[in-house]
Amino acid sequence: MTNRKHLISQLSYHNEWDTIIIGGGASGLGIAVDAASRGFKTVLFEQYDFAKGTSGKSTKLLHGGVRYLAQGDIKLVMEALEERGHLEKNARHLFKKLEFIIPNYSWWKGTYYLIGLKIYDWLSKRLSLGNSKLVSKKQALTWLPTLKSKGLANGVSYYDGQFDDARLAINLAQTAIEWGAVCINYMKVESFQKNKLGNIESVLVTDTETGKLYSVKGKAIINATGIFTDSVLKMYNPNHKKTVFPSQGIHLLLDRSFLDSDKAIMIPKTSDGRVLFIIPWHNKVMAGTTDTLIKKPKIEPQPLHEEVDFILKTINQYLTKTAHRTDVLSVFSGLRPLAKPSKEETTTKEVSRNHKIIIDNNLISIVGGKWTTYRKMAEDVIDQVIDSFHFTKVACTTEKISIHGNVSEKLDVPDRLSFYGSDLEAYLTFEKSNPEFTEKIHPHYEFTKGQVVWSIQNEMARTVEDFLSRRIRLLLLDAKAAVQATAVVASVMRKELQKTETWEQNQVNEFYKLSKKYILD
Repeated sequence: MTNRKHLISQLSYHNEWDTIIIGGGASGLGIAVDAASRGFKTVLFEQYDFAKGTSGKSTKLLHGGVRYLAQGDIKLVMEALEERGHLEKNARHLFKKLEFIIPNYSWWKGTYYLIGLKIYDWLSKRLSLGNSKLVSKKQALTWLPTLKSKGLANGVSYYDGQFDDARLAINLAQTAIEWGAVCINYMKVESFQKNKLGNIESVLVTDTETGKLYSVKGKAIINATGIFTDSVLKMYNPNHKKTVFPSQGIHLLLDRSFLDSDKAIMIPKTSDGRVLFIIPWHNKVMAGTTDTLIKKPKIEPQPLHEEVDFILKTINQYLTKTAHRTDVLSVFSGLRPLAKPSKEETTTKEVSRNHKIIIDNNLISIVGGKWTTYRKMAEDVIDQVIDSFHFTKVACTTEKISIHGNVSEKLDVPDRLSFYGSDLEAYLTFEKSNPEFTEKIHPHYEFTKGQVVWSIQNEMARTVEDFLSRRIRLLLLDAKAAVQATAVVASVMRKELQKTETWEQNQVNEFYKLSKKYILD
């Protein structure tokens, strides 16, 4: 079903598609699931890999957004809490309830934050993950042994959701395909062919692996390219004015000993008035994020020196174990595609995470939003498509659609297998089918060669980066270890994909070059 040749062959199945989606991140994949599940003929093209951009570089939280509550954006918070509830039910294998502690170094702040979080609880209603509460200094230090005790007055505990963003993206692609959509990575949209009325009649797409060009006809063209939204809009209209406000957020990965807890820390107000999280994730500690205005979007943005220093300085104010640049196992950067505000001088922390839909004839663009609300964004887009193009009115059912991998209850399995969910039994049978499949790709991590082959056969992995960055997340967890595993992974992939030795060496070289962005000098 996820075989690339088979998916590409399906492009000729329909003379005209109902929806052509450009972009394979959270928005695009969510739209593909929504459109296909309503019975529309749906195709999605992703220029790189699914979740290669912003959608694979988030803080890994499914949350209402305590910060948005402080900004008074009640509607966004309520919508996000509702969506968090749907994901808890529809993607149990990836959803994790996470307890956060806000450390307070003055008594009144504890009361202040507790009042705000009680409102958060109330807004959650039946979808609440647990009640927020005031905890004593002693309890806070028991839960967070590396938290600085001097001056600590108390803590406030609350609950939110955590997930694996890139793994959810892969599962959404699989779900869309199961509903009849065609979702293909490494397919670059080159240009549009328009009729006299200015409507797009067909999309010209290049298979970047073979160089072959395809002309694909569609009724509604959906631009879900995130930070590259303006590039697609300019392809349609060279006079288009900027609509996206890119904001960079970086995250640092440290050894778990820096937190030594299964609970997270939420720092409610940093020196520049932002929120910062210190979170356990895949047996490491992740700290972030920043909010830096970036003028020109890049698929692989570079973390700024001052951003790294800011995060280290901030977490060192709270932790007893001092973190230095040399302790950083990996650093990754993502660009938020915020909807450009009308007032030019607005700072990124004040820009709403609400989404908006732009219509240019039969080109529909979705701007803004966040992972937590991806499903609602998709519903809004397809509702708009139905209204604008007089498609058959079919109600959205994605609130109840189980995402590929979903299980009836959370499985208790080792971390390397945690994201397979309902595929776990099939994967373990597959791994046992070949003695080589149980061989590890790195001496310090449990990931195996079998997982490499499985990712190609079932998860549309096409490159070393696809596997190490987004199928098992090793590049984000420990960049140097990922580099050390590169040769083994490239060799396994070459054999499975039936590529040449030149391809294998190119893959190694490309990954080495990429990894430098994740390793601090």
